[in-house]
Formats: sequence, C-alpha cells, structure tokens
Amino acid sequence: MLAAVSSLALLGAALGLLLGAASRWLRVEGNPIVDELTDMMPGSNCGQCGFPGCGKAAEAIIDGTAPPTCCPPGGKPLAAAIAAKLGLTLDLTTVADEGPKVAVVAEELCIGCCRCSKVCPTDAIIGAAKQIHNVMRDACTGCSNCIEKCPTDALAMRPTPITLQHWVMPKPALHYRGMPCA
Repeated sequence: MLAAVSSLALLGAALGLLLGAASRWLRVEGNPIVDELTDMMPGSNCGQCGFPGCGKAAEAIIDGTAPPTCCPPGGKPLAAAIAAKLGLTLDLTTVADEGPKVAVVAEELCIGCCRCSKVCPTDAIIGAAKQIHNVMRDACTGCSNCIEKCPTDALAMRPTPITLQHWVMPKPALHYRGMPCA
C-alpha cells in the first residue's frame, strides 16, 4: 500500500514539474494592447457586443471589425477611453448611455418555463420549472438575453436601484445662499 501511494505521489510530482516547465517554455505571447483593452472593459463577458467575451471584443476592436462603441455596459466612458487609447476620433452623440440596468421578473406573468435561466450567462436568474423565477441583482450584468427568450414578456430591464452599496454622494452645489463656495 505504501509503495503504491509513494509511486503515485512521485509520478504526480514529476508530471507537475513537467507541465510547469512546458508552460514556461511553450508560452505564447499575446498582444499587450488587447490585454490592456480587456482590462479596461467591465469583464462581465455578457455577450451584448456580439462576441463570446471581453477578450474577443478587444481583439475585434484592435482588428477593426468592431467599433470602440460595441460594449453597451461600458457606455460612453469606455468608448471614449478606448478611442483615446487607440488614437481614434469618435462621435459619441449616437451612443445611447442609459446607465446600468438589471432584469426584473413580473411574478404575475411568469409561467416557470426556465427559458430565461438557460440563456443567462451569469446564472443570475433563479427558479425551478413551473415555479416563479427571480433575478439576483448583484449577479445580473444587464445583457438582456433573457428578455428575448421569455414567451410571456414577464421580464423587463429596469435601472439599477440605488442601495447603500451603490449610492454615491452627489457633488455639492456651486453656490450657497448666493455666495460662491471656496
């Protein structure tokens, strides 16, 4: 028994060292600009841009097959940052920036068909077959894939509600009782 355990441990250690060395020697260097653009993107891999993830969207932007405005969750700020990074001129007047949204289920319309939960890339929709479904707000990326699949139109996109975790203090007023703030 001891011989079997020690031989398997030795074999595992040798193969682990071999894989570690192979990953170092056979490494393929990627495009550093693609890595920088991927880091700039939200990283939700929601597919709203039409690509299977933020990395593929960054590659398409670099190749010129996708515009810098292809990421809806990033909105105008991301498009402007990408254009500045790549030295492109960009007209942001046509870009709609509605802010972050999450899916909401109308319980009176949900029939529990599970079509929405099957297409959710982040598993934000919970519920069982023939049961009312619900959306976990923190996991929802706002990709709206579920909206297209719902046969009863029980799902809708709503602005992200302001909670203590999402609240940001507004900027102070420029004037206070007619006197400018210093």
